[in-house]
Parts: sequence; C-alpha cells; structure tokens
Amino acid sequence: MGLSQYACVREGVRAKMKPYYQDERVGITIYHANAFELPMPCDLLITDPPYGMEFQSNYRVVKHGRIFGDSKFPVEFLDLARLSTRCASYIFCRWDNLHELSEPTSVLAWVKNNWSMGDLQHEHGRQWEAIAFWPGEHHHFICRIPDVLFDDRTGNELHPTQKPVSLIKKLIAANEGEIVLDPFMGSGTTLRAAKDLGRKAIGIEIEEKYCEIAAKRLSQEVLDFSA
Repeated sequence: MGLSQYACVREGVRAKMKPYYQDERVGITIYHANAFELPMPCDLLITDPPYGMEFQSNYRVVKHGRIFGDSKFPVEFLDLARLSTRCASYIFCRWDNLHELSEPTSVLAWVKNNWSMGDLQHEHGRQWEAIAFWPGEHHHFICRIPDVLFDDRTGNELHPTQKPVSLIKKLIAANEGEIVLDPFMGSGTTLRAAKDLGRKAIGIEIEEKYCEIAAKRLSQEVLDFSA
C-alpha cells in the first residue's frame, strides 16, 4: 500500500472508531484497537513495539503475562508509520532489531542502569536499549539532545516493558510537533509524558487491561510512575 492509500485508509478507519478514553480539554485520546488496523496521522511517533522475542518478564515487583503479538517485530507497519509522520519518529528496539529497519538517521542509547538477563554464559550483560530516530519532512529540534540518555528503568509495576516518563519527556521536548502518537501504547507512558508537557497525544493498545491502566494514569493530574 502506498502512502496516499495509507492516508485514506487511516482517516476512514479513524472516523468509525469510538475512543476508549478521551480528554478533549488537553487533546488526549486512547483507542482500544489493533494498531495495524487503526493507523493515525501525527507529528511525533514515539513507540515501544513488541521486539519479536516472546518476552516473559521476571517477577521483580509484579508478575506479568506475555506481551500480545510479540512473536514478530512489526517492521513493515513501523516503516509505514514513520514515513507518514511529519516531524520525527523514535522507535525503541533491541540492538538486533536494527538491521530489520530502514537505516535510521541516529541511534540513541537508553542507559537504564540495570543488567539484562539473556545468555549468562556467553553474552555481556546489556545495560542499554536502542531508540532508532528518523527526522520527518517538517522536523525541527527545539533542543538537540545527545544520543546517550541516562534514566533508571522502572519497576515494571504497570507493564512488563514499562519505560520511564522522564525518558519519554526528553524525546518529546527535544522536537517541535503538536500531536504525539504511540501505536503500541502499553500502560500509557508516552501519553502521560505528552500530557505533562502540554502536547496532544493519541495512544492505541490492543489489550484492554492496559487501556484501563493508561486511562487511570491520565485521569490523575499528579503522578509519580517514572521511578
């Protein structure tokens, strides 16, 4: 499907969908839907998709089930989504997902101050995650941040791969763009960060339990889920 066809489809589908949660005052909307079936226009794409690794969280604070759709890294969808994003795209991924994506302009390293599990015998312990970046046609930095970002990981209380609000805020605040999109919303961290910064945002999530968690986070004015 070409970009012009993709744009027509996304507008038609969006018009038929009823939001799961909406705050028109600040411009925040959640859709309980499959991202592949509900593409959206946006200025900033910031998302943490399934990595295609059948991830199973350890117990740490809370035991979580497997991530829906984590049998494959959704590279085709991500390429279409970023090509239709006006200002900038940030896609979280593992180092071994990078070769599947079209070559990014930059690769940021999120240093999360935590040792990964993996192969304890024959791999070094990874303390970072990749964030692939592409500028869009209307890209403009508000502030040009470095490609190494230090933010302690969360305790994953709300989602097995929950990201820090403080980290997402850095990505949003670095770029111009009115509407932020996260098509793999999870527990709503991207939307929470956007709301805190006064940006409009759209989140799409296929699992209803996470839509409910995100709606509760967004309905509160003051939260501290970033630690």
